[in-house]
Amino acid sequence: MAVDYIVIVVYLAGMLAMGWWGMRRARSKSEFLVAGRRLGPSLYSGTMAAIVLGGASTIGGVGLGYQYGLSGAWMVFTIGLGLLALSVFFSARIARLKVYTVSEMLDLRYGGGRAGIISGVVMWAYTLMLAVTSTIAYATIFDVLFDMPRSVAIVLGGSIVVAYSTLGGMWSITLTDMVQFVVKTIGVLLLLLPIAVVKAGGFAEMKAQLPTEYFDPLGIGGETIFTYVLIYTFGMLIGQDIWQRVFTARSDRTAKWGGTVAGTYCLAYALAGAVIGTAAKVLYPKLGSPDDAFATIVKDELPVGVRGLVLAAALAAVMSTSSGALIACATVANNDIWCRLRGNSPGGERDEVKGNRAFILLMGLAVIVTAIAIDNVVEALTVAYNLLVGGLLVPILGGLVWKRGTVYGALASVVVGGVAVVVLMATYGILANEPVYYGLLASLAAYLAVSLVTPATDTAVLAAWRERLAGRPGELASEPVAAPQ
Repeated sequence: MAVDYIVIVVYLAGMLAMGWWGMRRARSKSEFLVAGRRLGPSLYSGTMAAIVLGGASTIGGVGLGYQYGLSGAWMVFTIGLGLLALSVFFSARIARLKVYTVSEMLDLRYGGGRAGIISGVVMWAYTLMLAVTSTIAYATIFDVLFDMPRSVAIVLGGSIVVAYSTLGGMWSITLTDMVQFVVKTIGVLLLLLPIAVVKAGGFAEMKAQLPTEYFDPLGIGGETIFTYVLIYTFGMLIGQDIWQRVFTARSDRTAKWGGTVAGTYCLAYALAGAVIGTAAKVLYPKLGSPDDAFATIVKDELPVGVRGLVLAAALAAVMSTSSGALIACATVANNDIWCRLRGNSPGGERDEVKGNRAFILLMGLAVIVTAIAIDNVVEALTVAYNLLVGGLLVPILGGLVWKRGTVYGALASVVVGGVAVVVLMATYGILANEPVYYGLLASLAAYLAVSLVTPATDTAVLAAWRERLAGRPGELASEPVAAPQ
């Protein structure tokens, strides 16, 4: 294991070094939060794939393959479908807006700033819980590596992510994510996948050893697949962590085609995880938990050195999602909540960098403390996505495609959808499907009904919105257009 330890330590040290290097480049708000909006296709594709393929996609994806076979790919597959839909249909328009947060987009579209703070609170809760669930995953990996207590593992992994994110902001996260993308590709796709299949005796032996439903593409169940589409595909369309990466694109063409490449990569990663999990089922048919499949096959079947690289790949998956969620959480907390509460009067560029850096540190500490206190990762992630989709999907996509939507319709949609989700989770249970189904329907009904009975959005606001969508910003990116009084 000594060689494996060296691989991991070198990898972690490299992450911190890139954080220090990124600090030298992040000298303005734009550089710190969105990497100066100048990522080219290669960097953009790699970092976008890195953020959406986290610990749940890697460890959880293999676990679903262990439990359901090839149909276990559907969770990660729907993430890839969401990224493809975002890239093809919406990313060019989003990139041209030149904003920093989803709430700023809502202010630009609806005017007046009234939708921003409420949507900001919902988005903050989502990004916080996403960062928490990613941070909890450190415990699994460090337990395999060093057999350390859960809380110590969370503090160690979380502190490294907080350190490089605080130092260089999006530049540091972009550089580390690109390394993490390469490590994941080599570790999971090029090493673990073929080794697992060979160790299990090849596909013919796998088919002979396992029930036929393990090779049924729909074996996981139609209702489960539909729920994945609602939560993950639609969640990819509106999450601050995803949009903040779109804002880093050098051009709308980069956002569209770079995102399409990343989405296609996600589809391949989904199938790889399911195949690895299926192979693990042949090798270890009696594991206590499906989520143990990844760690077990890595620990027992891979040679020294390769094992360290694959564990580094798992660590890379967790860190990329964790850092992306952390900077998104801090950006929303500072720009959408704190700045509005104190009158939306930011200082100069240098002061804004210091302020955003302080918020990343503060939110990072909150994430680590919360991760130590929470036991059930699945429930925390489900709450986050239910609130996101139930409360924000309709007003965001409605604002992009329906000009009759109004600020009052957006507010009603956020409140009604959010409350409905919370009440239904209390009624049916957090892991039930009904909260997101009915919460989304309630949000849509409120948006349509209230928008149709309230005055249309002011023509000046819509004109400014169309100018921004066309890539001709008439206002500063951080100053949403207010509705005339």
